[in-house]
Amino acid sequence: MVLLSLILLPILLLLLYFIVRPRPVTIPIKNRHVFITGGSSGIGLALAQQAASQGARVSLLARSLNKLQEAKESIRRSSGLDVAIFSADVRDHDAVQKAVNDAGPIDVLVVNQGVFVPQELEKQGLDEIKFMIDVNLMGSFNVIKAALPLMKERKDRLPASISLISSQAGQVGIYGYTAYSASKFGLRGLAEALQQEVIADNIHVSVVYPPDTDTPGFEKENEVRPELTKLLAGSSGSMKADEVAKKALDGIKSGSFTVPCNFEGHMLAIATAGLSPQRSFLMAFIEVASVGVLRLVGLFFQWNWYQTIENWHAKKNRKLAFKNLVFKGHSPLVLEMDHHYFFRLLLFTSRISWMRIFGYNKFHHSIFRN
Repeated sequence: MVLLSLILLPILLLLLYFIVRPRPVTIPIKNRHVFITGGSSGIGLALAQQAASQGARVSLLARSLNKLQEAKESIRRSSGLDVAIFSADVRDHDAVQKAVNDAGPIDVLVVNQGVFVPQELEKQGLDEIKFMIDVNLMGSFNVIKAALPLMKERKDRLPASISLISSQAGQVGIYGYTAYSASKFGLRGLAEALQQEVIADNIHVSVVYPPDTDTPGFEKENEVRPELTKLLAGSSGSMKADEVAKKALDGIKSGSFTVPCNFEGHMLAIATAGLSPQRSFLMAFIEVASVGVLRLVGLFFQWNWYQTIENWHAKKNRKLAFKNLVFKGHSPLVLEMDHHYFFRLLLFTSRISWMRIFGYNKFHHSIFRN
């Protein structure tokens, strides 16, 4: 068996070397035009700073002109370089088209804008759901459609890039992320089909999957996150915007289709590889070799998540039943009493009762006198 494995291993590696597509590529950044949407803060601003420091000509697009000016000044202070800024809402195709035309041909397009309002689907308004879909998914279509014609007509014919900033919630659905996950899952389908459409023009598509990232938007999101969402989504940890930006830029430059940002992201990328493009035959080998094991690991994660959900609801129902049945008719102060405290009090009084039964009344009275 071992001998057979040793024979088959080089054959499999050789096969993967010949069949992985698209082929490996390096996308230069220096002296090229990098256009970043959602570039006034967070991951977008961090990407802009790093791209500018590597010699790129950077353009930023966002809704708020004030924030764009602050971002421009921040980049100037950190790198001594100037960037172009354009104020537009990605939901407005005409406004985006005008900004792209004014910016000029793009070599590296980073579609980074995103909004997130965490809430259970039943409780979330359709206006919030539509807002997320329009910004995260339809906004990406608007930006790419506006930029693509000029990208195809670029003069240098060096490899170009379209990068979509998704989320680990675009790889696996999480409680409270119903609408957000739908908008981010859609980016992968867009990217897979688009890669086939633009490969002949030497344009390479990447999808970046950051975990929770310490940004101003994340701070606001945490304030309204459902409790269960915090319990389930917190398992992957969080990263700094600069760390995500570095991983993203490295992935863009290597032309990687899937760009994970941390260990959990790598595991998710392998587990959810499916029919997505893969440029590295070594990474393809890891995907082929570990898919069964990672499926088992994934099932354990699902078991843990559903166990957490079940326990949370059971605890919630116990508290509700306890308040309704045990404390019915008592004052609001008593109704708010934690049921664990009630049982501790019950246990204490029962111990006193047993002390009395066994003739410890004298000792019992001495306690309360002191």
